[in-house]
Amino acid sequence: MLSSSAFKAYDVRGVVPDELDAEGAYRLGRAYVAAFEPATTAVGHDMRLTSPDLARAVAEGAADQGADVVRLGEIGTEMLYFAVGEYGYEGGIQVTASHNPSRYNGMKIVRRGALPVGGDTGLEQIKALAVGELPASDRRGAITQRDVYAGFHDRVLGFVDADALGPLKVVLDGRNGMAGPMIGPLVERLPIEAISYNLDPDGNFPSGEPNPLLEENRGFIIDRVREHGADLGIAWDGDADRCFFIDDGGEFVPGDLITALIAQVMLERHPGAAIVYDLRASWAVRDTVTAAGGRPLENRVGHAFIKARIRKEDAVFAGEVSGHYYFKDFYWCDTGIVPALVLLELVSRSGRALSELLEPFRERYFISGEINSTVQDVPLKLQELKERYRDSALRISHMDGISFEFEDWHFNVRPSNTEPLLRLNLEALSQRTMEQRRDEVLALITS
Repeated sequence: MLSSSAFKAYDVRGVVPDELDAEGAYRLGRAYVAAFEPATTAVGHDMRLTSPDLARAVAEGAADQGADVVRLGEIGTEMLYFAVGEYGYEGGIQVTASHNPSRYNGMKIVRRGALPVGGDTGLEQIKALAVGELPASDRRGAITQRDVYAGFHDRVLGFVDADALGPLKVVLDGRNGMAGPMIGPLVERLPIEAISYNLDPDGNFPSGEPNPLLEENRGFIIDRVREHGADLGIAWDGDADRCFFIDDGGEFVPGDLITALIAQVMLERHPGAAIVYDLRASWAVRDTVTAAGGRPLENRVGHAFIKARIRKEDAVFAGEVSGHYYFKDFYWCDTGIVPALVLLELVSRSGRALSELLEPFRERYFISGEINSTVQDVPLKLQELKERYRDSALRISHMDGISFEFEDWHFNVRPSNTEPLLRLNLEALSQRTMEQRRDEVLALITS
């Protein structure tokens, strides 16, 4: 089974077996090789209960279509990027449904150099072949195995001076995803006190949905940080390519403020470099990058767009509000482990609490967070917003949805790709203005 509905903008994802099963995974493996003709393809999978069977089917399909397949076993998504980027494989497929509930599974697909395959970069071609007629192949590729954990651990540790870390008390929450085997061995090599929870991969997700971006899923780590009087907490999503931070006061730290902090570190190492950030982000990112002598570059939301931009601009780092962080020296890919290490080093070197490092941002920038509203006619509502604010806005951008910028506040409204929703992100330079403008814009959206 392979439903057309499983093909999303950036990956393949659906309910197993209703939208995707082993037969469908086999066809996907063949379709990928037929579309791009990679001589070598790496295949990995996460801890979901259905992942081993789907990964086996993908590997068989890719081999039957003529590619030599290297099976990487149970790994995090960024470890597939590492393997493809580091060892020169011509492509890769990671079987994962990221942060989705346990009944889902899917695939993230890359080409040589860990270039992402999305709707505009080949996924539609794969879809057409996978659900249609596949070409015959006169060669059966070999299937071998490789353990990439040691190489990955050494690679990510290269981003920090391990001796400069600590002493810090850090709460870790793996959400029973892939973070455990990725961060666990690293913690043993770092001079920190780690208090670890849910680091055992378990596709049943006994600790709950593996998506700490949702407020209801981060209460556990917030409570543990406060209970232990920890310096900070770090949580990961299911495939561990996103990480989330809790400060020493037990407060969740938005991804754009983490982007600003890490940007400072990257600009110390690479003066004058470009930093890419998604257009929902706080002005804290833009202002911090500018003050540090870097080039702030606003961009569309989504990893495919971010990855294309950072390569084009030769940017050293990029961050998204959603908790994705990208590094030039990590094959221009997103990683959940590197930002965790970089932030640990930053707090250690500064000799200041994370809340102190964040205080200048929290005193100046007031963020609404993303607010979703159901609307009947998305294009009409976007036009109404444009008519309402076009005369008073200092700048209007249609890069992704519509963004409006004023002297002391700004907002972006983006339509959902899959639902009749508008997503509002708004910020102002005072709490009162933020609340007033938030309510004003929401009233227009929901009217």
